[in-house]
Amino acid sequence: MACRSSTKGRYREFYQCDADVIGSDSLLNEVELIQIMENVFDQLNINVAIKINNRKILSGIAEVIGAGDMIVDITVAIDKLDKIGLEKVNEELRNKGLDENAIQKLQPLLVFKGNTADTITFLKTLLNDSEIGKKGIQELEYVFQLADSSFLELDITLARGLNYYTGAIFEVKANGVQIGSITGGGRYDDLTGIFGLPNVSGVGISFGIDRIYDVMNELGLFENRDLKQSGTRVMFVNFGQEEEKFCLKEIKKLRNAGINAELFPDQAKMKKQLAYADAKKIPYVILIGSEEMTSGIFTIKNMNSGEQFKKRLEDVMEELKG
Repeated sequence: MACRSSTKGRYREFYQCDADVIGSDSLLNEVELIQIMENVFDQLNINVAIKINNRKILSGIAEVIGAGDMIVDITVAIDKLDKIGLEKVNEELRNKGLDENAIQKLQPLLVFKGNTADTITFLKTLLNDSEIGKKGIQELEYVFQLADSSFLELDITLARGLNYYTGAIFEVKANGVQIGSITGGGRYDDLTGIFGLPNVSGVGISFGIDRIYDVMNELGLFENRDLKQSGTRVMFVNFGQEEEKFCLKEIKKLRNAGINAELFPDQAKMKKQLAYADAKKIPYVILIGSEEMTSGIFTIKNMNSGEQFKKRLEDVMEELKG
């Protein structure tokens, strides 16, 4: 049981459930985490907005306003924009020592309103002279393209205040409920070095169990649920970027049918990908190349028997559900 303070949604103690991918810097992992968040909140019947930003973009903003050494102070302040308002954010920036010229350069960002396409166009102009900023924009565009999610929103003031994030930043809010974020996370490529394990990429999210409970309670969503848990049943081999895009759509179909599926995050050698599936005891591996994408008939390997055959995904789904 969490010990709660007097402010709604604020906890002195709390429970969380994490999902992390360690050891890969592939942006496919960000896409997978977005799909996990979509799936979880869809099953819980909570209407959410998945907000995303990129730490490289925030670093680029600090750079172009001439305050690259104050990235932490700037991000901590602008992360409070929707809570304390523009004037108090500017006041906090002044108190932290940001000069008036830099604060004025920051204003167009803080007041900007627009859809994702408009925001990316705005950022490309603003960060034209920042290499790290442009890299952040490229990463965001890639994630938006592959995620293909109606829940995903670009929020250029999202910072989450934690300075160990190095790439994507996530925050999930429940629509129609006055409470803080119910899930958050991001990429932390340098964090493991603190614990003596340098050069290991990571990205992860944390579900705030207490806040999710409060949201469900307020919306009257509790009911008896028969939730069955199992490991991954189908893994898609990663042959390249075009195949990645194709496979992600097929994976979504499997997950919507209640079949746990994943895509190997890196374009590694086949031997390594099959060894991974074998080690995780994944019973089926699907291989999709150009021929399979054209025909819609996939090559499927039964990892238990070693048998390899060709079938349509719909037929595989019926067998797995059965």
